[in-house]
Amino acid sequence: MSNDIMNLQLWQIGAAYVFIALLLVIVRKRGIGREREILMASVRMTLQLVLVGYVLVYIFESTNPLMTILAVGVMEAFAIDNIFKRTKEKLTGKLKKIIAFSMVTGTLTSILYFLFVVIRIYPWFNPQYFIPIAGMIIGNSMTGISLGVKGIADGMRNKRALVESSLMLGATPAKASKEIVNSAFDSAILPTINSMVGMGIVSLPGMMTGQILSGTSPLIATKYQIAIMLGIVGSVALSVILFVILGYRTFFNHQDQLIQVED
Repeated sequence: MSNDIMNLQLWQIGAAYVFIALLLVIVRKRGIGREREILMASVRMTLQLVLVGYVLVYIFESTNPLMTILAVGVMEAFAIDNIFKRTKEKLTGKLKKIIAFSMVTGTLTSILYFLFVVIRIYPWFNPQYFIPIAGMIIGNSMTGISLGVKGIADGMRNKRALVESSLMLGATPAKASKEIVNSAFDSAILPTINSMVGMGIVSLPGMMTGQILSGTSPLIATKYQIAIMLGIVGSVALSVILFVILGYRTFFNHQDQLIQVED
C-alpha cells in the first residue's frame, strides 16, 4: 500500500463545516433552540484540536521523557475534572479523592502494561505511541467512572428503603449495597461492551480508520485496534471496579447508617 496520505487544505476543512450548518438549520426549523450550544461546541472543538495539534508536533519532536509524562498528567487531570463537572450529583471531598485515585490507578496500570508488555515500545517514553494510546484509555475510563458515579448515587437514592431494611436486619453496608454496586458496575461497562459488539461490522473505530488513511495495511491496523480495544476494556473495568468498591462506603457514616442522598 502507498504510505502517502492526502493532505487536507483549509478550504476542504471549511467545506466540512456544511454539516454544522445543516444541523443548525434542522434545530432552528424544529424550534429546538440549540444553536448557541452547537456553535460554541464547534468553535471549542476546532480551537482545542488546533492547539493540541501544535503541542503534539512539539512533543513528538522532543526527546525529553518529561514532556510525555507531563502530557499524560495533564490528560489525567482534565479527565478527573471533567468527571466532577459532568456529574450532577453533589460529590463529597472523600468521593472526589476516590474518583481521582480510581481513575489514575486504573488507567496508568493499563497504559503501562499495554505499552511495556503488549506493544513493548522503545524508547519507553515514545510520544507517538504513549500519548494517543493513553488518550484513548483515559477517555473511555473517564466515561466509565462517570456512569459509575451516577449508578451508585441513583441506586442509593432509589433503593434507600431496601438498603436501610437490610441494615436493620443485621447486614453490613457492603452486603446491603451489593446489588447497587453490581448494577452500577454493569451500567458503567455496558457502553464499552456494546462498542465491541458492533466494531468492524457496524463501524470502523477511529484508531483503525486513522491508520488506514495514513497508508497502514488494514491487517496491521486491525491488530492494533484489537489490542487497544482489549486495553480499553481492561482499563474501564479496573477503574470502575476500584471506584464502586471504594466509593459506595462514602454513602454510609461511621455508624454504618446510610447518608441522605440529595436529589
